[in-house]
Amino acid sequence: QVQLVESGGGLVQAGGSLRLSCAASGTIFSINAMGWYRQAPGKQRELVAAITSGGSTNYADSVKGRFTISRDNAKDTVYLQMNSLKPEDTAVYYCNAAIQRYLIGGYFPHWGQGTQVTVSS
Repeated sequence: QVQLVESGGGLVQAGGSLRLSCAASGTIFSINAMGWYRQAPGKQRELVAAITSGGSTNYADSVKGRFTISRDNAKDTVYLQMNSLKPEDTAVYYCNAAIQRYLIGGYFPHWGQGTQVTVSS
């Protein structure tokens, strides 16, 4: 089994910062890309940021220059540093990782349970 456990969400005022963490655990052989998605009420889930195992990153236009994604491969953990937060960043944030498990070929997507981020104006 594989688990992704997120932490770091909460309530913050506009202009503030939060740091999300997502740790993968279980029968993991290898992790490829990791990323953060978010889903606001009444909207579709959208990609916020992603990072490859080699460290290449990409961001949604709406968060470029404000959010930074990083990862610690030794800890199977991905982070999202969110600065200059805006009310429109309010959403449930989900961690995603492409994981290859021991004795199972191929990478498959796994999701965390989500963490709420609320930005007040």
